[in-house]
Amino acid sequence: MSNSNQQEQINIELDETVAEGIYSNLAIINHSSSEFVLDFVSIMPGIPKAKVKSRIVLTPQHAKRLLKAIGENIHRFESAHGEIKETEQAPIPLNFGPAGQA
Repeated sequence: MSNSNQQEQINIELDETVAEGIYSNLAIINHSSSEFVLDFVSIMPGIPKAKVKSRIVLTPQHAKRLLKAIGENIHRFESAHGEIKETEQAPIPLNFGPAGQA
């Protein structure tokens, strides 16, 4: 007899290269009717050119779950460490159509 409330375990592996992470200080978000595309960029002061360091493609459902998970984690972080202050930044002249930046 199986319990329908019991979730299956997923074994997630993290190799050393991916575990190092990639620094990003700009996210460019585009979407179509079937997917969200998140491009992570590292812009350095005084350097007019920047490359996309990582691209993540999500279904709309996964994008919404990611939004919720990030919101919950920010709430927990601020509860433990205080409010995250946003600093003013000069606008970055990027125009890729319907997109958001973070």
